[in-house]
Amino acid sequence: MRRTRYQDGSLRLRELAGQKTWEYRWYEVQIDGSRKRRSANLGTTQDYPTEAAVLKAASALRANINMETPRAQIQAISFETLVEHYRLKEMGEGSAKTFATIETYEGYLRRWILPRWKSYRLRDVKAVAVEEWLKTLPLTNGSRAKIRNIMHAIFNHAIRWEWHSQNPIARVRQSAKRSRTPVVLTVAQIQALLENLREPIRTMVLVDVSTGLRVGELLALQWRDIDFENLEISVTRSISLQHIGECKTEASRKPVPMDAEIAEALWRWRHNSGYPKLEDWVFASPAKNGEQPYWPGTLYRAHLAPAASAAGIKGKIGWHTFRHTFATLLKANGEDVKTVQELLRHANSAVTMNVYAQGVTELKRKAHHRIVRMVIGGSEEEQEGTR
Repeated sequence: MRRTRYQDGSLRLRELAGQKTWEYRWYEVQIDGSRKRRSANLGTTQDYPTEAAVLKAASALRANINMETPRAQIQAISFETLVEHYRLKEMGEGSAKTFATIETYEGYLRRWILPRWKSYRLRDVKAVAVEEWLKTLPLTNGSRAKIRNIMHAIFNHAIRWEWHSQNPIARVRQSAKRSRTPVVLTVAQIQALLENLREPIRTMVLVDVSTGLRVGELLALQWRDIDFENLEISVTRSISLQHIGECKTEASRKPVPMDAEIAEALWRWRHNSGYPKLEDWVFASPAKNGEQPYWPGTLYRAHLAPAASAAGIKGKIGWHTFRHTFATLLKANGEDVKTVQELLRHANSAVTMNVYAQGVTELKRKAHHRIVRMVIGGSEEEQEGTR
């Protein structure tokens, strides 16, 4: 019986549909032991201008072809090759990961992980070495923990494909504890901030701080998602780097109650925005003729940061500050844990799921209403009447 050998394969350039295309060729062993020539198009010379670039892309395919080669040869695979295969299988077309998650993974891989570990063989990546390396990175504990988790997922992929017998990253110790407490705004600070904002940023902040929407969910809202009659906001999509995708979790897609004051603010903005159609973005960017929503970074630099400074707010705030503030105000109001979890639309909360009953819509609506009353103002009697 013919011995299975590790295949490097070969590359060649061929003309395909008027473009120079890289073709990768290899042999596939048949049931009877014979070999059959196979090929795959990797991309054009525009995709991969140099042979070095296309060889890097081919490494994942080569590893896949050789998945049944002897163990000693498999263990010679580099970490970079494993990453390329992980990209192909877990981050490519049809991936269950969101666009934002893939972009986050790619950023950490390019900036930190691959420059340090790409040339290592899988068996040479050791837990203690990774742990000591993480300590040297000029990053927060949260970012170091993210790097650790990405590497853990990649080695799990190697185990699944039987290229490695154990996950060395499982023994890497890295705390995710925050080095500083996130800024949480008081009611007075929220009101001062709103006074220093003009439309549509004022309405955006008002909606965000009273609903706890993630900024990607907030900017992905279309007018069809705002139910003025039933006072609900449907959260059905999210946006990252102007790429529309699904929400973070299934729990994130639950409808959000909308107080009458918030509905009135959104109604006013709809009639003043210039983009009031059902399919239009709620916060459409005039610079893009309404075809895209605003960029959160641009809004922060041009409006949010200056307004926070004018309001005398110390510390760095961002869009996620409003979600933290929303959760803190709910807790301060004495809302039950299950209602808080459902308003924040968290996917996992073992304690709240096991201890508390399902939060009902009326409780969530009242909880949301109390936050709005705190931010916008109202008589104590009116606030008490919602309890």
